[in-house]
Amino acid sequence: MIVKGRVQGVFFRAETRQRASSLRLGGWVRNNLDGTVEAVFEGDRERVESMVEWCRRGPAHAHVDDFEVTWEAPRGEGGFVVGGGWA
Repeated sequence: MIVKGRVQGVFFRAETRQRASSLRLGGWVRNNLDGTVEAVFEGDRERVESMVEWCRRGPAHAHVDDFEVTWEAPRGEGGFVVGGGWA
């Protein structure tokens, strides 16, 4: 998922990690140089969908203008980290 808008500097990554961990999802979240936030979630489909819905709004001080969701096969992410990603 890629989230666009005022999404950096508003605790988007920290709250994403907290929510994803509470839902027992694997994956990662990071800031991109273009000002977007990118995240990957793995786990039960309903929990992933819940996380995606939350990201459409983000934390209190965020302003989400747009987002892109791409569904892929799981890659075996364990735990949830800030600053992760695949090369």
